[in-house]
Amino acid sequence: MALPLNIFKTITKLVPTDPVEVYTAPVGYTGVILLAQCTNTGNDSQDLTFLHQRTNNVGAAVTTRILKNFPIASTDTANLLAGKLVLESNDVVLISGSNATDLEFILSILETLN
Repeated sequence: MALPLNIFKTITKLVPTDPVEVYTAPVGYTGVILLAQCTNTGNDSQDLTFLHQRTNNVGAAVTTRILKNFPIASTDTANLLAGKLVLESNDVVLISGSNATDLEFILSILETLN
């Protein structure tokens, strides 16, 4: 059976206080993040950290901070990317926040066959 050329995915997550993997680009596919947003449903400002992680050629994880302790005002939504982000096979996206109950994250991804 042939693999699909394009797969669209939407991932939602309540943001925890410790970094957690939200998405990993599957082997044989390139992941293109089309949208990354986070909403603060609480009464106080909360901070969000948004990370990209890639394993280099010697097997060590290289983490790049896209946003670090980015403040999101009470009852506000933040767009986390100004454009698209291309993820190679096995690249990982991680998130964490200052509060484990108030930050709601959504990610829209296009996976395209390599």
